[in-house]
Amino acid sequence: MTRFLSLCCILLTWLGLAQQDINVTVIDLENNQSISNIEIRLQNENQGINITKTTNEKGQVVFKNILPLNGYKIIFEGNTTYVQQQSEPIDIRSNENINLPFYLISKDFAEQSLDEVLITQQKTSRINRQDAEVSFELEAQEIEEIPVEGRDITRVLYRIPNVTQATGFFPEAPNVSINGANPLFTSYLIDGMDNNERFLGGQRFAIPAGFVKDITVLTSNFSAEYGLTSNGVIDITTKSGGNEHHGEVFFVTRPGLEIDGQTDFAQRDLSGNLVKDGFARYQSGFAVGGPIVKDKTFYFINFEHTTDQKDNLLNSPDLGVIETVEGTNTFNYFSAKIDHIWKENFRSSLRANIGVIDIEQQGGGLEGGVTFPSVASAQERNSINLALKNAYNIGNMSFETNVLYGRFRWNYADPDNGASPQVTVRNPADQPVAIVGHPGFVFDEIENTVQIQQKFKWYLENHTIKAGFNYISGDHELFGGGNPNGNYIVRLTDQQLNTLNSQNIGGALNVDDIPLDAEVVNYGVELRPSSFGTTQNITSFYVEDLWKINDKLNATIGLRYDYDNLSKGGSTDGDTDNIAPRLNFNFKLTENSVIRGGYAIAYDKINYAIYSDALQLNNNSEDYKLQIQELVNQSILPADTDIDRVTFNGNLTANFSNINFLEGPSPADLAGSEQNVFSNERRILNPNGYDNPYSHQFTLGYQVQLENDKLFFVDVMHNRGKNLFRLRNLNLPNPFQ
Repeated sequence: MTRFLSLCCILLTWLGLAQQDINVTVIDLENNQSISNIEIRLQNENQGINITKTTNEKGQVVFKNILPLNGYKIIFEGNTTYVQQQSEPIDIRSNENINLPFYLISKDFAEQSLDEVLITQQKTSRINRQDAEVSFELEAQEIEEIPVEGRDITRVLYRIPNVTQATGFFPEAPNVSINGANPLFTSYLIDGMDNNERFLGGQRFAIPAGFVKDITVLTSNFSAEYGLTSNGVIDITTKSGGNEHHGEVFFVTRPGLEIDGQTDFAQRDLSGNLVKDGFARYQSGFAVGGPIVKDKTFYFINFEHTTDQKDNLLNSPDLGVIETVEGTNTFNYFSAKIDHIWKENFRSSLRANIGVIDIEQQGGGLEGGVTFPSVASAQERNSINLALKNAYNIGNMSFETNVLYGRFRWNYADPDNGASPQVTVRNPADQPVAIVGHPGFVFDEIENTVQIQQKFKWYLENHTIKAGFNYISGDHELFGGGNPNGNYIVRLTDQQLNTLNSQNIGGALNVDDIPLDAEVVNYGVELRPSSFGTTQNITSFYVEDLWKINDKLNATIGLRYDYDNLSKGGSTDGDTDNIAPRLNFNFKLTENSVIRGGYAIAYDKINYAIYSDALQLNNNSEDYKLQIQELVNQSILPADTDIDRVTFNGNLTANFSNINFLEGPSPADLAGSEQNVFSNERRILNPNGYDNPYSHQFTLGYQVQLENDKLFFVDVMHNRGKNLFRLRNLNLPNPFQ
């Protein structure tokens, strides 16, 4: 943390915001010709912004590096030739660059009693006149108007083209898929900066609806500025304060069975876990924003809390137990943002996000289960984002340099019962009748992430050149494996079950209630209860040229390079050839229609779980290394495999059967005997390293602005993925003949 704070101080004068531009072409309405030497003003009354510029010989002007705010207006005060004119409000999202025509009416033409001409802006219905980016947007007002469960912004995204609901292999997996691709590889951004949980994928901080100004989903042919995903990008622009104080306070309740509709199907709560009868929700929160110093310094604060109550059924007929087990989930999200305008060409912003989530795993099951409350645990998903940013212009160039610190802790099963063994109780028919004591495993993962981002734009006559550097360093530490206190599987006789039944312990059954003379079927204990991890460094460069070939045709030529040090795997060399070209065009057919298309290569990051699993399920014993050497001898593994690099001293569980209940050996008792432990599955790091997955993306589309608020479009897209990750069985037996 000390190194990070020092870095922030060193870079303070070079920090920047996302680069947003408005390109305005001033046009004479009567003859449709551009007008040079016209002075126009960009105004945002909410933050006291007034920027005046004069059009060049092509009638164009660029308002560079402006803040992502709602309510901008383009204003012309009038002169001896043209009457006064202004646009309707223009809303700008993070990293957006738009081209707008601004029509002026001559005084002679105005005498014909024509109505004033306004530029109408509807963010979800604005034609793309610049490039071939396929993207869609939702504004805060639209999010408020869409009926969505739990103020969860990800659930409104299903209304957007190319976005579908996804289910993963664990309940908390990301629930949004873009173009039908794996949701674990979607990139999540806040104000253009990283918000990815880098172990498996998904949002680090699940930003609530009250802090969202708008959401943009980039589905294909996006700028070379965006990378580390061949899937798509979800970029959230946050709210800012203004010159007027404003805010909201809310309370929402879903009482449960009293008003819920009847359904035979289980639903998913905000964490992705299934819920059914007995579910109730209570949400409250507030948001407030306004000026600290008018026209200079602004603040915005948001806090939202959710409590979910849920019931599971504990049902063990052999023990005479049928009970309802109550559980509670809590979600707390705090966000704050301060914006400061130093001068017209220099602005600063500080943003903080803190999320504290506690998901109770109380035992039982939706339709019944034998997991008793003594096994209950809490899943913790706690997150922090701190972003310090500035934006500044120098001559015909604009700059940004971003610094972010993020932290994420994912403790999947913090046991309520403390350090206890787990006991699975079976009846004489070997059917489970109770699970008590402990969740049976440990998974406590911590990520500390630092992002440094430098970008610039250079505005030339027919070219806008942008380039940048991005560095993300994520330090991972996982404390995982089996239960160091041991997991028992015991078989009880009918008499022992009857004795337990007669004691009327009910749902309070725990380890101490199990007969000491119970038959132990199996005992497993984690021998290496330790933490391990590594640092993942991703370095990226990009350069891109938006070339205005003529008044009708734009071409974008870009190139991006990414290097992920995890790609080394068990090799000394990483995947260093991740060069990704981005080529697209935008051709104006008429004033209201364009055709666009392009080709891109997009590379994915390596989710840390791929590397972590190869460490956790690994072994570096001498006997294991001999087995790896035999795979090399049989040419199953490469001849140059470095066995020391592909192996690791990971978790290890020892299993026993001929022991007495609660007398199983501890990890200390078994110290030195790890070499003799048998495992059903072991993994190694790939001796060839890991190739980053990538995709070839082709698009061709047509857009026509039917009316100011109606846009018709057709896009044909083709994505072809390569180098997708998979597990390979190295000692697969021969097929049965």
